[in-house]
Amino acid sequence: MEKLKMTTNVFPEKRFSGRTVLITGGGTGMGKAAALRFGREGANVVIAGRRPAELNQVVADIKAAGGIALAVPTDVSDPEQVEALVSKTVTTFGALHMAWNNAGVLGAFAPLQEMSFADFDAVMAINLRGVFACLKYEIATMQAAGAGGAIVNTSSWTAHGVMPGLAAYAAGKAALDALTRTVALEVGSKQIRINNVSPGIIATPMASGVLASETAALPFQKHTPLQRIGQPEDVADAVVWLLSDEARFVTGQSLLVDGGFTLGGLRPWFNNFVAEHS
Repeated sequence: MEKLKMTTNVFPEKRFSGRTVLITGGGTGMGKAAALRFGREGANVVIAGRRPAELNQVVADIKAAGGIALAVPTDVSDPEQVEALVSKTVTTFGALHMAWNNAGVLGAFAPLQEMSFADFDAVMAINLRGVFACLKYEIATMQAAGAGGAIVNTSSWTAHGVMPGLAAYAAGKAALDALTRTVALEVGSKQIRINNVSPGIIATPMASGVLASETAALPFQKHTPLQRIGQPEDVADAVVWLLSDEARFVTGQSLLVDGGFTLGGLRPWFNNFVAEHS
């Protein structure tokens, strides 16, 4: 009997050819990882963010690998810049098929009573109002084209769990979960899917303060059932799936990509700790 040929390349190499994806926060971390993958798989990739040098480097990397990419410096807290970003995307590539609203900030890491109103507003301006602006113009563009589309927003494990010092950040992400569910219901009949991805502890520039060293990262690693810190590609691959046709019947969901970090219950290392100290 002839043996079946096994392959790890499940999908066509250029499965996103002719399709355009917009990624905010695309210059570093998870956004960069997704941009590079979409580029490899044939998409027209538009990346946005507030740091032109980093955006330009990602574009150069995509083009060096034979892909197509465009950098559009954008501050998503400014609705006019967001509108211009979406317009530039459509003018350049003719349509917008997929979007990942990934731009975000951690904000001031402090107890609520030490947080200023300016600190709170700065987080909400990007993490919540900025996503609202992106959704508003992305959805309008997709509806006008009449061909449907897929959008992912970046939420967080903090929308489901608690970490002292991140009240504004967690509140914004929890609100984003509710926003995503509502909008998914509003636009489903237009064949536009809206989902969230909720990363856990991921080794990105944003998390560099928490994961400053191996010693600092160890408690997070030990608390995670998969026993490691997440990598940008772990989240990026989930987002690529959510934006692809393979997730065509998934909408209004918040997908936790956290290695089990937010699972309840005692951990094996805790049992060992108790045994050693009893």
